[in-house]
Amino acid sequence: MLSEKIRVGQVVKGLSGRETGKLFFVVKIVDHEYVLIADGKKRKLDRPKLKKVKHLKVYSFLNDKVKNKIASDTITDAFLRAELTKSKELIFD
Repeated sequence: MLSEKIRVGQVVKGLSGRETGKLFFVVKIVDHEYVLIADGKKRKLDRPKLKKVKHLKVYSFLNDKVKNKIASDTITDAFLRAELTKSKELIFD
């Protein structure tokens, strides 16, 4: 299935809708077809976006810091923004 290659803490890029071209972290896997994404700026952790996996480009980069903080429920929007900025540099350099 599609969700087998996607995990919490993974960087994804929106391919459709208002999120086209923007990077996000996967914060929760709802089922095999849907995930919740957030970037800490427009899509904050208290209101993540429900998105179909087929409308996302999934990068192989998995941020373990984000994954662990989401699991322990100690993550903040500021931390998410900072890690997304660092991840952009690693993905596109």
